[in-house]
Amino acid sequence: MPIAAIEIPFNPNIVAAGGNFSLSWHGFLSFVGVAVAVWMVGRAAVRENLDQEMVYNTAIFGIVGGIIGARLVHVADNWGIYGDDPGRILAIWSGGIGLWGGILGGWIGGATYAWFAKAPIGRLMDIAAPAMFVGQTIGRIGDIINGEHWSRALDAGWGWYFTHPDSPARIGAERFFGDPERAVHPTVVYEIIWNMLGLYLITRLKGKLQPAGAIWMVYITWYSVGRFSIQYLRLDDVKFWGLQEAHLIAIGVLAFTIPYMIMKVRWANSDINVGSGDGDNRSVGRRKRDRQRQQAKG
Repeated sequence: MPIAAIEIPFNPNIVAAGGNFSLSWHGFLSFVGVAVAVWMVGRAAVRENLDQEMVYNTAIFGIVGGIIGARLVHVADNWGIYGDDPGRILAIWSGGIGLWGGILGGWIGGATYAWFAKAPIGRLMDIAAPAMFVGQTIGRIGDIINGEHWSRALDAGWGWYFTHPDSPARIGAERFFGDPERAVHPTVVYEIIWNMLGLYLITRLKGKLQPAGAIWMVYITWYSVGRFSIQYLRLDDVKFWGLQEAHLIAIGVLAFTIPYMIMKVRWANSDINVGSGDGDNRSVGRRKRDRQRQQAKG
C-alpha cells in the first residue's frame, strides 16, 4: 500500500430506486459543470458586448450536441455491451457518457448553430474555452466520488483505493488485480490539475492571439496532449497498437489543431494576415496603414 494511499468510501449514487432510476454523483456534478459553464459564458458575453440571447441559443445547441456526442463515444467504446442489446443505447439515464464526445459534439453543435445564425463563431469559441475547463473539472469531481475509470496500480508514493461495495473502481481493482482495495493512480486528479494549468494558460493568453478562435484551439490542443499522456495510466479497452479510444480521438484532434495553429495563429501584434474568423480578414498591418493615412489627412 502506498504511503499516501487515500480511502474513497463514498456511495457512487445519490439516489438509487431499484433498477428503475438512479442518480449518480457523476451525473449530478456533470449537470452542475454544464450549468456553471453556461453561466460563465453568459458573463463573458456581457464583457465582450455580445448578444446574450444569441450566446445562450448557441449554448443550448452545444449542450444538445454534447449529450449526443458523449453518448455516441461511450457506446462506441463499449460496443461489446450495446451491440448485444441495442435498446440500451438510448437509456442515457442509466449512465454512460464519454467526455471526448461531449467536447467535440458540443463544439460541432454550437458552431453549426452559430454558422447558420451568422454569429461570430471564433469569438464564441474563445469565450467558451475557459468555461469548458471549469465545467470539465467539476464533472471530474463526480468521477472521484463515483470511482469512475479503472487505473493502473502503484506501489509507492500516492494513490487511492475505494471501499464502497458499489464503487466501479473497487470492482475494477478486483477484476484486474484480485484485490478490491488495491491502491491505484488517481488519474482523475492528474486530469484536474492539467485542466487548471490549461485554464491559467488561456487566461494569460486572452487578447494576445489572433485570429478569433485561437484561444479555443489552444484549449483543445492542451487538453488533447494531457489526455493522451494520462490515458496510459487508465485501463480502458485497447483498440490497436496499444492505443485506447481516447488516444485515437486525441491524435485526430491534434492532427487538425496543430497544423491550424502553425499556419494561422499569431500574436495579436503580428503584421501577418491570418484572418479574424469573424468576417474581417484584414491584417493588423493593413489596419495600421489605414490609421496612418487617416492621421495624415487630419
